[in-house]
Amino acid sequence: MRADTIRFLLLVDAGLTERRLVSATASRAGWSTLGAPGLSEAIELLRGPHGHEVKAVLVGSWNAASGPQLVRTLRSDRPGLPIIVLAEGGSIAQAVEAMRAGASDFLATPIAPERLMEALAANADRRRPGGELAPLSEKLAPALALDELVGSVPDFRAALAIAAKAARNRLPMLIVGEPGTGKETIARAIHAASQRARGPLLSIDCRSTPANIIDSELFGHVAGAFPGAFAERVGKLVEADGGTLLLYDVGHLPSETQERLDRVLATGEVRPVGCNGSHSVDVRVIATTGAPLPDGFDGGLAERLTATTVTVPPLRERTQDIPALARHLLGRIAGQPGIRPLSLGNDALAVLMRYGWPGNVRQLSNVLFRAALQCQGSALTADDFPHIAIQSRFNGRAQDFAPELSKASQEAAMSGGPGVTLLKPDGHLRSLEEIEADVIRLAIGHYRGKMTEVARRLGIGRSTLYRKLGELGIDNLG
Repeated sequence: MRADTIRFLLLVDAGLTERRLVSATASRAGWSTLGAPGLSEAIELLRGPHGHEVKAVLVGSWNAASGPQLVRTLRSDRPGLPIIVLAEGGSIAQAVEAMRAGASDFLATPIAPERLMEALAANADRRRPGGELAPLSEKLAPALALDELVGSVPDFRAALAIAAKAARNRLPMLIVGEPGTGKETIARAIHAASQRARGPLLSIDCRSTPANIIDSELFGHVAGAFPGAFAERVGKLVEADGGTLLLYDVGHLPSETQERLDRVLATGEVRPVGCNGSHSVDVRVIATTGAPLPDGFDGGLAERLTATTVTVPPLRERTQDIPALARHLLGRIAGQPGIRPLSLGNDALAVLMRYGWPGNVRQLSNVLFRAALQCQGSALTADDFPHIAIQSRFNGRAQDFAPELSKASQEAAMSGGPGVTLLKPDGHLRSLEEIEADVIRLAIGHYRGKMTEVARRLGIGRSTLYRKLGELGIDNLG
C-alpha cells in the first residue's frame, strides 16, 4: 500500500475489548489502528510525523464530565477530522451532548461491526457531511405501524399493500431495498400487524455474523458439538418460536446454512448443531436484502422467500414524499432530549427535494437530526442544509440527483398534498385508473390487509374489490 493511501483510525480512551473489536473490524475496511490512552497522547500522535495519516478518531468510554472537552480539543487541533464517539446504550442525550461538542458521529456500545464500518465509510467520504449520526435514526421513536409509514407514491403504496396483506399469514417473505430505505421498519411493522405480535421478534445480521458461528446462532448447538462449545446454546429459530425471525442481508448466508434453513421452513423442525434430535417450531422468517438474491443462492430457499416480495423504492424515486416525510421525521426528532420543536420552511424543503439521497430515508433522518441540533431559530431554512446543496453538485453520481419535478408537483408536495399522488413529475394529471389503483393500495395498507374492511370502507363489495384488483393489475399482493 502506498504511503498516501494509508488510513489510520485513532482510538482514544478505548477499553481492551473495544480495541480488539474495532481493530479487527476496521482492518476489514482497509484501516489501520493506533491507540492513545488519553487526550494528551492523542494530541501528541496527531502532531507527530505521521499525524496526517490519521483519517478518523474514535473516542471510547464517553464521560459526561470530560468527554465534551476532549472532543472540543481534538476538533480545535484538527478541524476537519471526523470524530466518532462511543457511548453505552446509544443514549440520545449523550449523542446531543457529543454533537454539540463537535463530534461527527455516534455509535452505541456494544459496537455492531457493520455499524462501525458504515460510520467509517460515511465519515471518510468527502461527499458526505460529518455528523449524520447513522445509527441514531433507529432510536428516535418507537416502532411504527404499517398505516403510520409516510409515503404516497405508487411504488411505495404498493409495497405497503403487499406488506399489509402478507402480515395476515405466516409464510416466509423477502424485503428488497437499498440500505436506508426502511426495510427493518417495514419488517417490524409486519410483525406488529400480524397474529404473532405478542410473540418474540428476534433478528440476525447475516452479513456481520461470522460464517463459522452462523449455524450456531440460527439452529443452536449442544455441548461438545465443536471446539469451544462448552455449553448448550439455544438458536434464534427456537427462541423465536411463536413469533418472527428477521434475517438481515440474507444473501450472505453460507450455502450449507441456506440448505439447512430451507429444511426448517419446509418441516418446522430445527436440529441443533451436533444433535440427533430436533425441536418443532412455529416461526415466521422475514428476510431482507439490498439487491436481488445472488446467483447460486439455494433454489428452494429462494423460492420460499421470494413467493412474497416487498420491494421498497429508494428515496430518489419518492421525491414527492420528501416534504411529508421530512415533517414527520422532524416531529419525531423534536421529542428527543435537548431538541425543541421546529418547523420546515419551503426553501428548506426545496433543497431537500433536489437531492438524490444515496443514503435514503436513514440519511434524511440523520441530516434533519444534525440540522435540528444546530438550529438557533424556530424553523429550519435552506441555510441549515448547505452541505446538501454542495453534495448534489460535487460529483456525477446518478444517485446523488433527484429527478426533476414540475413546479406544480413540487408545490403540491410542499403544501402537504393528498395521500395519493395526483400529478406526474411533469405536472400533468395521472390517469383515473392509476389514481384508483393507488387508492386501493392505500386502503389495503391502512386496513392492514383486511380485505372485507377494505371493501366496506371503499363502498364496494368484496367480489368487486377482487375484480378491480385483477383489472388494475394489483392482485399479486402476496
